[in-house]
Amino acid sequence: MDSREMAKLAFAALEDKKAGDIQIIEIGEISVIADYFIIADGENQRQLAAMQDAVDEALYKAGVSVKQVEGNNKSTWILMDYGDIIVHIFSKEDRLFYDLERIWRDGNVLDPKDL
Repeated sequence: MDSREMAKLAFAALEDKKAGDIQIIEIGEISVIADYFIIADGENQRQLAAMQDAVDEALYKAGVSVKQVEGNNKSTWILMDYGDIIVHIFSKEDRLFYDLERIWRDGNVLDPKDL
């Protein structure tokens, strides 16, 4: 499965769990770590865990296994590394603090319809 399809599946899973402000940043042209970052936030730890489970289930059903996960159901930042895409799930406060969108501003922010 190509990284664009993976990003689409992750976006849909996050959207289904009512994730806040889902951003897809294409970073493949500026970094070798992945093709896409997907960044989203949630209201509480229960929602963050549900978002993580939804992304993992959607990609697993498509034959893609997570390579590494940082964070757990008590974390306010969960990083899910699928190789070609990296999903960042934040509390709203942590998202503002770490501001990955600013750090990766050289990447191309995509409209999900363009995937």
